Amino acid sequence: MSLQQQIDTDLKAAMLARDEPRKLALRSVKTAIQNAIVEKRSSAGADASLTDDEVLQLIKQQAKQRRESISEFSAGGRDDLIPNEETQLAVLEEYLPQQLSREEITVVVQAVIVETGAQSPRDLGIVMRGSMAQLQNRADGKLVNEVARELLANTA
Repeated sequence: MSLQQQIDTDLKAAMLARDEPRKLALRSVKTAIQNAIVEKRSSAGADASLTDDEVLQLIKQQAKQRRESISEFSAGGRDDLIPNEETQLAVLEEYLPQQLSREEITVVVQAVIVETGAQSPRDLGIVMRGSMAQLQNRADGKLVNEVARELLANTA
């Protein structure tokens, strides 16, 4: 079963169970999928479908939007809206690969620094490209960037 089919099945189950936060999270992903298919169809032709990697990328974007909303609501003093966003984020994270810990990310970034010969914060772009290629969907880019900056600052 493809990831897209799994989302459809889970959405139907959430609707039957009247699980509102889960339903909202899955509907937003389904809408993003439909928009991507329409966009792909207009450029690729009649037979446009998304791969699991493309669907995973859309879910990752949706999760990032939820994280940003949570931080904005927190900064704006709208604590009443945070629990709903956190619940939807938890639903989306069920579909994402297990995220690596900070320590695991540090090991990968250190290996990339050694491999590329990066010596200062000016080499951040090179380190980020290599690190994100190895980590792919298993780490948040913001965290990888933070770790890379710290490690490069210590080597300078």
